Amino acid sequence: MTKKRFDVLREIIEGRRTVRRYTDAPVPDEDVRRILDAARHAPSSGNEQPWKFLVVRDRERIDALGAAAVRATLDYCRTKLGMSEAKVEEQRAAQTDYVAGCLSAPVLVAILIDKEAKWARYSRHDGALAAANLMLAARALGYGTIYGTDGIPETAVREVFSIPERYEFVILTPIGVPESWPEAPARRDLESFVVYERFG
Repeated sequence: MTKKRFDVLREIIEGRRTVRRYTDAPVPDEDVRRILDAARHAPSSGNEQPWKFLVVRDRERIDALGAAAVRATLDYCRTKLGMSEAKVEEQRAAQTDYVAGCLSAPVLVAILIDKEAKWARYSRHDGALAAANLMLAARALGYGTIYGTDGIPETAVREVFSIPERYEFVILTPIGVPESWPEAPARRDLESFVVYERFG
């Protein structure tokens, strides 16, 4: 029985993909709840569970996020990277396509952490652990996700969804049925990662 359970888990882990374009197939509320329930069962420092999961389905809000994300990215290209207007316009097309693909999913979830938590200096790790659980649970139910940190700028997410300063942004992920599942990327051999007993 233990091996069978491991085989199922391994299939889910190895089948997870970063999905950047979705169909308009609905994601039932019950599936969203199951995915979030898996996320909240992640380990956390001192069992503080410092998460907030912002769930967005409203298409007008999602579209507003898309517009804000493109504006924020182009502003960054101008002010921080010093791109010429010609380069900015090239970037506009790429960013508009990227945002449209990611935001084509019917559900978005922002994982946030409470900066006022007792063990706040560890909470960012807690947020990443919750995100991993979320993405694996979504894959087990047949949905794609993405670990989105800055492809859709945090400034846009905060602006559109009125996120209080108390909460630190970890990721924004779509949840939806992929237009297609990406091919498995090449993985380095396990031995290239592992060091036994000590270095040297």
